[in-house]
Amino acid sequence: MDTEAHLIINQQEIYALLFQSYPDVVNIAEMCEMLGGISSKTAYKLLQENQISHFKIGRTYKIPKVNILLYLNIFTFERPHYDALVH
Repeated sequence: MDTEAHLIINQQEIYALLFQSYPDVVNIAEMCEMLGGISSKTAYKLLQENQISHFKIGRTYKIPKVNILLYLNIFTFERPHYDALVH
């Protein structure tokens, strides 16, 4: 099996295992839990700054779970970068 195919399989396995109790599209409260209990104010700020891709239905934010994993650098091959969120 070539390396790239192996990495794709690993990413699919990671997606299946991480946050498996959450639906594929989450709301603000679920996103806050997934990100370690951040405040809803911080969550809204992340979304408004487009740091996490999302969409809105009416006034309700909907966040695909895969976008949260991308934000957490789960699917990148670079070393994760950790910065504090500036308020």
